[in-house]
Amino acid sequence: MAFEIERKFLVVNDAWRATAAPGVRFRQGYLSTDPRCSIRVRTSADKAWLNIKGAAQGIRRREFEYEVPAGDAHEILESLCVKPVIEKTRHVVEHRGHDWEIDVFEGENTGLVVAEIELAATDEQFALPDWVGDEVSGDARYLNQRLVDHPYSRWAG
Repeated sequence: MAFEIERKFLVVNDAWRATAAPGVRFRQGYLSTDPRCSIRVRTSADKAWLNIKGAAQGIRRREFEYEVPAGDAHEILESLCVKPVIEKTRHVVEHRGHDWEIDVFEGENTGLVVAEIELAATDEQFALPDWVGDEVSGDARYLNQRLVDHPYSRWAG
């Protein structure tokens, strides 16, 4: 069985950009945003994936991902997914032996920038970069599936 162990943090400044790999733009839409099981399709240029995630158990949850034809994924995004579709550019930054994924959101989630780190174990140790702020791993508002129903642009100050 496949599991994802991930921690998520707010990004507090742009210092990460100095060592970031070029970004990759993603569009992703959700067929289901049910907290027990989300189903999404994600596209990037000429590639696409179907992803199924179970409910979070702390920072761990079941995850299954499959590559799908890009044309099918684009059609699913436009015709079947809950709107708005999530738009973001992902940058990867290596910091002390770990890859951090920095998501810079666009569209209705413009202004939101989060850093995620995937771990091999729930108790794995890692160093926090100085551009990382508060941890939001346990805050459901920051789940991509939740940003569809409650976009960042609509949060009260």
